[in-house]
Amino acid sequence: MIIYLKNKHTLLIDDFYFKCCIGKNGLSKKKIEGDKKTPIGRFSIEHLYYRPDRVKNFSTKLKCIEIKKNMGWCDDPLDKKNYNKLISIKKTIKCEKLHRKDHKYDLIIPIKYNYPKPIKFKGSCIFIHLTNNYKPTAGCIALQKKDFLIMLKLIDKKTKIQIN
Repeated sequence: MIIYLKNKHTLLIDDFYFKCCIGKNGLSKKKIEGDKKTPIGRFSIEHLYYRPDRVKNFSTKLKCIEIKKNMGWCDDPLDKKNYNKLISIKKTIKCEKLHRKDHKYDLIIPIKYNYPKPIKFKGSCIFIHLTNNYKPTAGCIALQKKDFLIMLKLIDKKTKIQIN
């Protein structure tokens, strides 16, 4: 199964078209940390991370991991050990917090971009996550919750995402 980004507003999965949004500055073959661009290429996807206090009764073949208050994704390109990886939040590590007050990360699937051996400054924290207004992202792909829940039923751990 392949998820296709057809254009900056549309994801295609099987016969389902979903409205989405991407990075504020469009697409890039040469993504760099902080450029607000969505990377071009074909990538595998990670597990589903979810907030059990906010999302219940969903169906997926992906491995599901509950988001805890201490979970983050390192976005510090100078941190060789943790860059572009799931971490336990510490004051000494710069990261994107997964447990948020807003609802963007109630459901997230990390895209395996700049993975498994991250190159510093090439970009991190590229997720498929939620949106309620389709405002451009910092480089991720975002869907409304109802569409994300449909997508979860269609995909599995072998699913790839094609961004071009």
